[in-house]
Amino acid sequence: MNTVLLTLGRLPKALDLARSFHAAGWRVVVAEPFRRHLAGASNTVARSIQVTAPAQDRARYLADLLRVVQDEAVDLVVPVSEEVVHVAALHGRLPARTRLFSMPQDVVLAAHDKGRFAAQSADWGLPVPATHPLGSGEGAALAAMQDVVVKPLHACSGRGVRVVRRGEALPDADAPAIVQARIQGGERSTCSLVHDGVVSGTVVYQGVMQSGSVSIAFERVQDRLIEAFVRDYAAATRWTGFLSFDFMLDDQGQPFAIECNPRTTSGLHFFAPDDLARAVLDPAHPLRHRPDTRLQQFYSCLTETQLSLFRGGGFGRKLRTLATTRDVTWSARDPMPFLTMTFTTWPIIRAAMASRASFGEVATLDVGWRAEHALSAASAAP
Repeated sequence: MNTVLLTLGRLPKALDLARSFHAAGWRVVVAEPFRRHLAGASNTVARSIQVTAPAQDRARYLADLLRVVQDEAVDLVVPVSEEVVHVAALHGRLPARTRLFSMPQDVVLAAHDKGRFAAQSADWGLPVPATHPLGSGEGAALAAMQDVVVKPLHACSGRGVRVVRRGEALPDADAPAIVQARIQGGERSTCSLVHDGVVSGTVVYQGVMQSGSVSIAFERVQDRLIEAFVRDYAAATRWTGFLSFDFMLDDQGQPFAIECNPRTTSGLHFFAPDDLARAVLDPAHPLRHRPDTRLQQFYSCLTETQLSLFRGGGFGRKLRTLATTRDVTWSARDPMPFLTMTFTTWPIIRAAMASRASFGEVATLDVGWRAEHALSAASAAP
């Protein structure tokens, strides 16, 4: 039996992947910094192994993953979320039998860096907003002409993002960041699976309910312009792995890519579960959409609905969404992840309460990419 290693287990996306690979006849192992986690409660996971968090010690994290690959005779490594930027460094370090479903780290970093992504996309003629480094004359000139958004280069889940009105002073450049023209329209996101620049499948979706800046209920939509952007970017980079983007629509409906997420997003839940693993393994396998066009993360939506009673506004709409939308985690054949979710996600819930932040904002803090990681990667480069 072949073995797949998922490099994160705490998110519903990992559960989708675990269930799909198990259904395809693979043994599923999860490497996770948390001792308990969502996917670990699934009957589709053969083993969960606790590893060092990359935020704690990046070199030790990679060493831990290599040990798991060796000990568990892993055939395929599949990154799940923000940890992909670290896991991509395993290219060239894995046993010959082991495949990594990711681009090399330098390519992942170029996509993850909001400034480099915008510059690269503009060079290829792809629609992105005007984007300049914070602290540059071009950035200051852009902010004098119109509203802008200031973002850390490697921000995730809206952390550190600020809207600056036209003519207002820009914040100090105490950390690498960009100044980007603000497009005031609808927001859409994507999730795609790609092999050597050819897209196997793309989901375009938009938020229905938010927790902070993170969508916790979402609906699948059609947008041919966005799908064309994904195809063009994937082809230009010869991408292999999961690939996702966030877009803003202008008043004409033209989408502009505001950032790239070189990983899965919540759009993954809209892929047909039986197709997902097989499409990772075989570029020719069709990757269809599941029939549901609306999905939710039930417990997050329940919390947001309850909070709306006290914060004012939207309770009725949120309650209808909660009552009528399918949860991404529940499965009658694998019920424990849903039933034990409060227990398995308690480390994230506790951190969110302590910092007064949303679940999504803190869920990947220990596995995300930070400025010091960028410096260490640069110093390690030949």
